Amino acid sequence: MEMEQLLSMGFSSELAAQALAATGGKSTLKATEWILSHKSSNPNPNQNPNPSPPPFQPKLDRFFHLHTKLSTSPSSPEPTATAPSIHTVPEHDPDDDSTTPSPHHNKRQKLQHPKPTIQLGKTDRTHEPLSERMRPRTVFEVVGQEHILGNNSLLHSAIDRNRIPSIIFWGPPGTGKTSIAKSIINSAQDRSMYRFVSLSAVTCGVKDVRDAVEEARKMRVKNNKRTLLFVDEVHRFNKSQQDSFLPVIEDGSIVFMGATTENPSFHLITPLLSRCRVLTLNPIKPHHIETLLKRSANDNEKGLSQSVGMRVDVKDDAIDFLSMNCDGDARVALNALEVAATTAAARVADNQLEQNDEAVVTVDDVKEALQCKHLAYDKAGEEHYNLISALHKSMRGSDADAAMYWLARMLEGGEEPLYIARRLIRFASEDVGLADPLALNQAVACYQACHFLGMPECNVILAQCAAYLALAPKSISVYRAIGAAQKVVRESVGQNEGVPLHLRNAPTKLMKELGYGKDYIYPPDNPSSSTQSYLPPSLLGYKFLDWPDQNSTQQ
Repeated sequence: MEMEQLLSMGFSSELAAQALAATGGKSTLKATEWILSHKSSNPNPNQNPNPSPPPFQPKLDRFFHLHTKLSTSPSSPEPTATAPSIHTVPEHDPDDDSTTPSPHHNKRQKLQHPKPTIQLGKTDRTHEPLSERMRPRTVFEVVGQEHILGNNSLLHSAIDRNRIPSIIFWGPPGTGKTSIAKSIINSAQDRSMYRFVSLSAVTCGVKDVRDAVEEARKMRVKNNKRTLLFVDEVHRFNKSQQDSFLPVIEDGSIVFMGATTENPSFHLITPLLSRCRVLTLNPIKPHHIETLLKRSANDNEKGLSQSVGMRVDVKDDAIDFLSMNCDGDARVALNALEVAATTAAARVADNQLEQNDEAVVTVDDVKEALQCKHLAYDKAGEEHYNLISALHKSMRGSDADAAMYWLARMLEGGEEPLYIARRLIRFASEDVGLADPLALNQAVACYQACHFLGMPECNVILAQCAAYLALAPKSISVYRAIGAAQKVVRESVGQNEGVPLHLRNAPTKLMKELGYGKDYIYPPDNPSSSTQSYLPPSLLGYKFLDWPDQNSTQQ
């Protein structure tokens, strides 16, 4: 960013690089002062004594005004970088014949952007995403998740007693799983007991896991130091990779911490779950998101001012809108705020303001950055099943309004409409059943119409069917009847004896001689006959379907 600002003021890339190298590479103001003083006191003898003027005059007044404000801020730290060592060559005017070319002139090295040597404890994090820069350093800086970080919580007590257990963090994206895991090591009473190692199941393989485990064992034997091994997206590991952690968790060589967005019961092996405590993280509440956004806006060291190179004023309505429309995902909120601040800073630069150089982030900037409301939905994950369950239970409870809402959530999340239609067909028989036999016709017609039209036109068809099913009378008599019958078959009640002879068909003479179909009463010819039985003798008297019934609509 400093190099770009010097180039925009008309200085050559070589001169700008030398100035940044000489002043530490962190302050455009000091680099500019170095260039001006260097030009006046130490002119380069290789330059043309009558150089042509630059194509435009550097806008130094605006530059000095901006950075004077930043440098006088009480919260702005002084640059801590030291001057780098770079390779460069003197400036040479091709029209000046008085300069003798260097014997290595043809092998002239390209000047690289300076890479400052940062002092211990400081890092150049300007180009990191705002969400990464604003990660909490200790668990006491974590916002939200009080149920696992409260004063009497398991995690808080474990940190206080320096007995950190193996943990699986389970929750939606952007709720602080990685942040909490990384901050635990800084919160421990005796940090020298632990070393932090981070792996990602997305990029590492079996060899990486084995190397980390082997190194953890060595550190425990040599230095009596336990390894806090953090594995992000741990649900992506297969069974054998998860098995490799078991012995080192068992003998205490590592403290295992995994982060997953998927249900651990489905994606992690049982032995690993038995050795870890599963902590569930919830979506971050809007007022906690608001706290994070204000913190990033006011932090001159790591916050928005570092992203755009100037002061940033975020309006309250912009923060309110963003906190309500990020769906509890702090990463989405912070990244959207950073994009909005970039838009505001570009507007300031375009207007070439001379005073009060400050990027003002409005609600329109936030809307442009966010584009649309973030929806947490995974068509193949747990949220997929959570929402279809909510739709089903809302229709079962005859709440058409709730059914409309959950249906809209699924459609906006990108759910396949035919999947929803198939679930509506099931509901028509399972929950409406004989109370309204036409419900099944409605559901099948809905599926066919969705197949013909597709999205987005079929949304109203799904809505009509969902509303019909929600308002229809309900009966689960058929659902209970088939369940009871299947249970009898599975448990071999009556030993699953053969079909009674009078119910068997007799297409051949031999079958008739054996008694197939004997004594069968044909109901159309004997409508009043009720003496004939249709169940096996061992099941006579069994009643599976409770119908008709005066209370059938409430069953």
